[in-house]
Amino acid sequence: MVLGFEVDTINSVQFSNHTGYEHWKGQVLTADELNVLYEGIKLNDVNHYDYVLTGYTRDYSFLDMVVDIVQELKRANPSLVYVCDPVLGDNGAMYVPENLLPIYRDRVVPAADIITPNQFEAELLSGRKIHSEKDAVEVMNLLHSMGPDTVVITSSDLPSPLGDQYLVALGSQKKVRTDGSMVTQQIRMDIPRVDAVFVGTGDLFAAMLLAWTHHHPDLKMACEKTASVLHHVIKRTMTYAHEVAGPNRRPSPAQLELRMVQSKADIENPAVVVQCGRVDTTTRVWLHDIRKRTVFFFLTDQHGRVHTKCGRGE
Repeated sequence: MVLGFEVDTINSVQFSNHTGYEHWKGQVLTADELNVLYEGIKLNDVNHYDYVLTGYTRDYSFLDMVVDIVQELKRANPSLVYVCDPVLGDNGAMYVPENLLPIYRDRVVPAADIITPNQFEAELLSGRKIHSEKDAVEVMNLLHSMGPDTVVITSSDLPSPLGDQYLVALGSQKKVRTDGSMVTQQIRMDIPRVDAVFVGTGDLFAAMLLAWTHHHPDLKMACEKTASVLHHVIKRTMTYAHEVAGPNRRPSPAQLELRMVQSKADIENPAVVVQCGRVDTTTRVWLHDIRKRTVFFFLTDQHGRVHTKCGRGE
């Protein structure tokens, strides 16, 4: 990874292309197949990780095995951070099998340290609807109570004070003070809305949040850099897509493939163009030495691109 992580990858699905295209073919990894791969890693004694990141999958047994693996890795390294993008659906509809909801809610989320649901997913996991910023804060607190210390709702339908051309994202992070007491930092972001359907932005958001929370333990700074990376990548993608599509033509899924390689400099050192406001003012920031270098990363497909949520419809 360009931000200094050594990454081991396991495909949760092996598709010919992402599912934003009209046609796609391929296989979904099961628990047995995941276990075979993980056993090979263990036999070579290279199962020493500081982060685990998971995204899209379509198999219940795979998720069940992921939790077992995370728990085993955490026993070996109690400081391991598990980042979970609980990919369930968007805009009121699920696009994975419905039987994944209870295992996300009952096993996966409780094992996670950081989760990045969209509004629809946060509502499914918490059992609560979000109609206001207050509702969103209550939902994030409910999700905290399930296990994760950091919750970021990557996109929502809440109105932005900047107008309907912006999406609202919210985040909440709980930390323990040196005296043992708990403090919560809660932030909101107004992210420019783009009239296009992208595939892969949710994966990019989760990966960037992992990286920037590693480099910046302050949630505000981490989210500003994460959202700014998304802004730069999407802007570059839209510029390219309109150029190749031609005047007055809507870009195709192929033309809207995220311009990741072309955005390498922005990923490594993004100009911060998205600012976070604080939902509350009782926030304190802790800076501490982090010596994490390796990531165990369950990819979504062979291209690292799936149905995702940030800054788009589904």
